[in-house]
Amino acid sequence: MTLQRYDVGARMSEMAVHDGTVYLAGQVAADETQDIYGQTRQVLDAIDALLARAGSDKSKILRAQIFLADMADFTAMNSVWDEWVVRDHTPPRATVQAALAKPAWKIEIVVTAAV
Repeated sequence: MTLQRYDVGARMSEMAVHDGTVYLAGQVAADETQDIYGQTRQVLDAIDALLARAGSDKSKILRAQIFLADMADFTAMNSVWDEWVVRDHTPPRATVQAALAKPAWKIEIVVTAAV
């Protein structure tokens, strides 16, 4: 069994792959000035890019954890999610309200996927 880490920093890695499973760090928007639609789209694009680097894709997501700074954004976030997620491959998912590390962040998503 091998363990690969991607974009390793002093505090964390963006992704680890072990034994056929991809573990992503929490993904947040690069442009935090955007509204929940824009931030959600950015986060989902980042997830797509990381999964592709690992040889996976969104149809292989095993679990998604969504952290919203404000549950008032739940419906808007779901509209972007519903356009993105693969029909008949919707993963188990939890969505909670949480204080995120930066006040400007509206959403953070953590994903685990199969390779």
